[in-house]
Amino acid sequence: MSVLRTIALVLTLMPLVSCASRPSTERSEPVSRGIDGLTIELDADDPSKSEAVLPDANGNLRFPVGYGRRGLACDGSWFQDGWTPLGRFRVNGILSDERFEMDPELIASSGRTEQELRSTLFRNMSSIDFKGDGLVGEYGIGYISLEPVPATPQPFSFNTYNGRFRWYSFAIHGSNDESRIGKTLTGGCINVDRNTLETLLERAQLGDEILIQSDGPCED
Repeated sequence: MSVLRTIALVLTLMPLVSCASRPSTERSEPVSRGIDGLTIELDADDPSKSEAVLPDANGNLRFPVGYGRRGLACDGSWFQDGWTPLGRFRVNGILSDERFEMDPELIASSGRTEQELRSTLFRNMSSIDFKGDGLVGEYGIGYISLEPVPATPQPFSFNTYNGRFRWYSFAIHGSNDESRIGKTLTGGCINVDRNTLETLLERAQLGDEILIQSDGPCED
C-alpha cells in the first residue's frame, strides 16, 4: 500500500473513532416508577424552607411542601387533626381521577367493591368542602395514602363525611389553592403543588416507603 493511500485511510477512519468514543450528551431515562426513598424535611422554624427530596437517575428532585397547622407530632404518635407525624411511612393507597390502587385488605374493609371504589371514592373525597368556604377539590388532583412503619394504631378508616363516603388517613396530596404550599395550613397531611403531585402519582407504587423528619421539636 502506498504512503498516500495509507494516509488517506487513516484520515477516513479518524472521524469514526472520534464519534465512537464521544460520551453521549443525551439525558439518561429517569427512574419512572416508585417513590421509595422519598425524604421529606420539615423546617419547624421556617416552614417555607420545608422540602421533599426524591432520588432520580438524573439527580435528586427537590420540591416544596406544606404541613399541619398545629405543628409536628413525634414518631409513633396517634394521628390527630392539624398535626403532621414524623417517622417512616408506607404507601397503602393511590387515588386520583385516573388511578386507583389500594391494599387489598383496605378494600375488603370498606364494604364496597373495588370497582365502586375505583369509580367513586376520589370523586367523593374531592367534592367535600372541608373548610366550609364553598370551595371543593381540597386534595388537588390526587391523594397518596400513608401508613406508619412499623404499624401503630391509627384512627384511619372509611367513613361518611357530610354525606360523602371517603377514606380518611394521613397522606400526601395537592391543594385547590397553591399559595398554601410551603405553609403550615393543612389538617396534618403533606401538601405539594400540582406539577409535583403529577410526578408522584405517576411514579408511586404500593409499598413504597418514605421518611418524614425534622430538626425541630415535636409533640408526643
